[in-house]
Amino acid sequence: MQQRAWAIAKGGFGRELAMDIIVQPTAGREKRALVADMDSTMITVECIDELADYAGIKPEIAAITEAAMRGELDFEAALDARVRLLKGMDASVIDRCLAERVGIMPGARALVRTMRARGARCVLVSGGFTRFAEPVAAEIGFDRAIANVLEIEGRRLTGAVRRPIVGAEAKERALRETVAEAGVGLESALAVGDGANDLPMIRAAGLGVAYRAKPIVAAAAGARIEHSDLSALLYAQGVPRREWVTS
Repeated sequence: MQQRAWAIAKGGFGRELAMDIIVQPTAGREKRALVADMDSTMITVECIDELADYAGIKPEIAAITEAAMRGELDFEAALDARVRLLKGMDASVIDRCLAERVGIMPGARALVRTMRARGARCVLVSGGFTRFAEPVAAEIGFDRAIANVLEIEGRRLTGAVRRPIVGAEAKERALRETVAEAGVGLESALAVGDGANDLPMIRAAGLGVAYRAKPIVAAAAGARIEHSDLSALLYAQGVPRREWVTS
């Protein structure tokens, strides 16, 4: 049975060593499908919060983002509310934000490229936007990206998101579609995310991981990463360091 464990060990000279521990069966340890969240999981920021910073309204939007990721607000309603506040923004700001603010999370490239090299199907699924998710997926090495589409008219954001919205149900559906494409069962899937909208896919996967996640997610996930980078999920699958693909 998959279990969650976290530990702080005493090192030399009284130092505390923080570490992440994932306990799981040896059989089926290496996964054949990966479905991953983007914002604050595969990248270091929340894209909509960074867009809001260019408009001078980051605190207002970031507060809604935080509440939604903690599961305190309906995701779809919270997304609509935030995007409305960006109405009229020049679409060129998206490309500027991507170039200036979006950083790849340490370990992300090694995780995805190694899993794909070993035959796994890897999909990035985001409650954020295709204008970020598609280039991020290409940079990291995912097979494809699924995300929301911002409505743009005359080079300006309309304040609306195209339906249907990619939320919690869509993320779980993407997981199930991905394992079907890979020809494996859910027990052979790895799902990783940090927010409340990631919970259904995390719960459904054979190895569901809360990555530096909100408390509601960390409490419910089968595994939890708080200190290591994403390459820890290769160690969790028993892939030796010498076999990692980093370029």
